[in-house]
Amino acid sequence: MNENPAIDYQQQRFSFQPCLEQTRSDAAPVHPVVVIGAGPVGLVSAIDLARQGIPVVVVDDDDMLSVGSRAICFAKRTLDILDRIGCGQRMVDKGVGWNRGKVFLRDQAIYEFDLLPEAGHARPAFINLQQYYLEGYLLEEASQYPQIELRWKSKVSGITHQGDHEALTVDTPAGSYTLKARYVVAADGSRSPLRKMMGLESVGHTFRDRFLIADVKMEAPFPAERWFWFDPPFHPNQSVLLHRQPDDVWRIDFQLGWDADPVLEKTPERVIPRVQALLGKDVKFSLEWVSVYTFSCVRMDRFRHGRVLFVGDAAHCVSPFGARGANSGVQDAENLAWKLAYVLQGKAPESLLDSYASEREVAADENLLNSTRATDFITPKSAVSKCFRDAVLALAREHDFARRLVNSGRLSLPATLHGSPLNTPASAPFSGAMQAGAPCTDAPVLTSTGPGWLLPQLGDQFVAMMFAAPAELSEAQRQALQSLCEGSAPLRLLFVSSADATAEDRAALSALGQDARQVQDIDGLAAQRYDAQPQTCYLIRPDQHICAAWRKVDAAALAEALLRATGHRQGALAAPVLDAA
Repeated sequence: MNENPAIDYQQQRFSFQPCLEQTRSDAAPVHPVVVIGAGPVGLVSAIDLARQGIPVVVVDDDDMLSVGSRAICFAKRTLDILDRIGCGQRMVDKGVGWNRGKVFLRDQAIYEFDLLPEAGHARPAFINLQQYYLEGYLLEEASQYPQIELRWKSKVSGITHQGDHEALTVDTPAGSYTLKARYVVAADGSRSPLRKMMGLESVGHTFRDRFLIADVKMEAPFPAERWFWFDPPFHPNQSVLLHRQPDDVWRIDFQLGWDADPVLEKTPERVIPRVQALLGKDVKFSLEWVSVYTFSCVRMDRFRHGRVLFVGDAAHCVSPFGARGANSGVQDAENLAWKLAYVLQGKAPESLLDSYASEREVAADENLLNSTRATDFITPKSAVSKCFRDAVLALAREHDFARRLVNSGRLSLPATLHGSPLNTPASAPFSGAMQAGAPCTDAPVLTSTGPGWLLPQLGDQFVAMMFAAPAELSEAQRQALQSLCEGSAPLRLLFVSSADATAEDRAALSALGQDARQVQDIDGLAAQRYDAQPQTCYLIRPDQHICAAWRKVDAAALAEALLRATGHRQGALAAPVLDAA
């Protein structure tokens, strides 16, 4: 879908329409899934379910997209997910891509970093883009799926647990009605009304500090980098963060301190002098959006409560330093969607949903830990932590070891779920990052239609990725793989070869079925990043996480690992999720 510059996503309004339950209450169905919340996490959940063929009803109590820029930093892993569901390219085309950043102490740059120092990746480490663009793109993508029904001005005000479904009370301009669902995905934000209705809570730590967000429209010579100041001369004894967004808009975060008046600090009389102190009084700018916020690092004890599953900020909240909020929420949605689809389609037992909770709870703990450490460094609240912070910053001017300790918000990375109950232990050692539980990394490949990338070859199903040409496998191996592909769980065969396909390869590929494909590892980066030897084989989940790896193609081992990854093996889901790296 091409970019339409005429659309003003901040001005769009979506009208309320009476639904089936209101026009024909005698025919009210039990919907497979109801998603509460049409923000980024709710919309990703709905689109991903629809791609698996699952009908979804999305309800939202508002009639518009997010107000203000809100979440703006979207990580490479999030872009990979958005690529898979159809709107990654629009994000990249509109957004400001960046890999580099600088940290300043007063007016001196003391630390620089590059989040993607190597070539051979389709996407940058991060892009900056206002949240309302992401929501607009997702909404337009969702409209392409007849399986998705969006209901605006529909506020969930109650929930009743029935024998085989959840009954939601929904308030609308035309009155209230009951909405029935086999499963409910709660993507209703950090204040989650549904969480409160169910008597649940998030616990953790709330930080006693306030920050001012000022979205400033101006033409400025700053590069597309993340700049962070400790104790700058234009805002002494506090910190400041600068990011570039599209449309000549710049995000500036000013630390204010706990005693700041949040109402007073949002007034132009207070905001404009702070911006002028940074930019200079002669620089012309206008204020696009202003907000004052405090933040917490909290999460629910459990993300699954029967047929209700919590995702995104409804399940966990972190401070904004490190861009972990929206990015981790999108990963929640991707993790949950395929599992819900498999359960609803009878491809997996309901207990598979427990792995959503266990995996994403571990990921949330990792984000909470990193976010808390960053916030403690940026806003020290004790004499000891402030002494440590100041000493690190002073040493960082001249010493590399101290620069590595500077923490202005360690940027978001996806969790590697080493202890996932869906993983099959490796029978041989593998080096590098591509271990069981890791999200797949990208590499340039040559496809049947020309140069491309590895990740788009994976799609939405389980994939057996083999570092071999089809003709290099024995006839027995190919027949066993073909039988495996005809099983109940869809399995794509992906061959990654070091040379172009031969006539024998094409014949073997054709015999394996229309969904089998071969790509060429043109630069050898795929083999390098996946520590591949001839016939190395990976089993990859629909959310593009590795769940098993072998040094030789073995269809029987693949079949066993596939059963474990879909929760069919006894004890597979009882294993604890041990760690996330």
